[in-house]
Amino acid sequence: MSSENLPQSTEQQLRKPRVAVVFGGRSSEHGISVVTAGAVLNAIDRTKYDVLPIGITTDGRWALTADEPERMAITDRKMPDVAQLAESDEGGVVLSVDPGSREVVYSEPGSVPKALGEVDVVFPVLHGPYGEDGTLQGLLELSGVPYVGAGVLASAVGQDKEYMKRVFTSFGLPVGPYLVVRPREWDNDALGARKRITDFAGEHGWPLFIKPARAGSSIGITKVDDPSGLDEAIEEARRHDPKFLVESLLRGREIECGVLEFEDGPRASVPAEIPPVTSHDFYDFEAKYIDAASGIVPAPLTDEETAEVQRLAVEAFEATSCEGLVRADFFLTEDGGFVINEINTLPGFTPISMYPRMWQESGVSYQQLVDRLIQAALDRPTGLR
Repeated sequence: MSSENLPQSTEQQLRKPRVAVVFGGRSSEHGISVVTAGAVLNAIDRTKYDVLPIGITTDGRWALTADEPERMAITDRKMPDVAQLAESDEGGVVLSVDPGSREVVYSEPGSVPKALGEVDVVFPVLHGPYGEDGTLQGLLELSGVPYVGAGVLASAVGQDKEYMKRVFTSFGLPVGPYLVVRPREWDNDALGARKRITDFAGEHGWPLFIKPARAGSSIGITKVDDPSGLDEAIEEARRHDPKFLVESLLRGREIECGVLEFEDGPRASVPAEIPPVTSHDFYDFEAKYIDAASGIVPAPLTDEETAEVQRLAVEAFEATSCEGLVRADFFLTEDGGFVINEINTLPGFTPISMYPRMWQESGVSYQQLVDRLIQAALDRPTGLR
């Protein structure tokens, strides 16, 4: 009997699970997503899994790409792009939204659509809106396809810094002073919104940080030292998101902690410290990814401080109903207390990124980390859980 005539369950037992690595996307973090995909593709154990790389272009087309991780690296300080990796300028990949079928189909104009086979699990490495924010997760839930990482709600909360902070506050987690300016407020009364910001500065002091509410990788963030820099900073933030946050400067040390889901629940890694970056005004996108500013792993903390930040990181994971993985970012303030800044449901994930480095120091290698996340996704049902 050929494998084509075997019952579905038996046929699946005869083949390796198929992992679709989905990367790129429409957000301003497109390039770093491609870099992350290259690292994940390199790390997946090909003796255990089949792999299907799917890139999403900046205009939203799902493209079939070659399985060539070496082409997904930063070159001459320039980020890679899905358009450079796509096998066709016009062909598109379509994932069925029928929960009874996990078939992936590839089609080009004027050609007969070609079935690429079924996908058992999706490993999304999309950063920012249209991927990390619950949109892709919702599509995968409709399709009945398991996927790595947080679900729809946790992804949405983890992407929107306003609601993330509201959830943290409701669970008693310490957050720093901030205010939110929504699109309608700015469009209808920019002068009033600007006064709110200067009043906030009068209460909490300069400098301020102006940041997009739903972006990551420190993109669009500006440190503003006085009122003269506000308009330019707001324009830069709104270039990435019409809603933006204003935060006061928290004086202290930047501490990060990874959380990973194990069979018995989430556990925290050893924490890391991001030292002051002398070549940059703060730990911005270029410091993170272009100039590869490095953190200290493990962070030089007391045993009590380490235990406290690990406890808070797991509480943040639980408060936002996360699954799979999270990186939680904190400030250890001058008075000795921790303040949570944000979480990332899909943190930087190259081997030199802080999240994998913290787990490497905690005894989980990058390859083991990728494998654990895939296995956890395969074991986790889609739908309400």
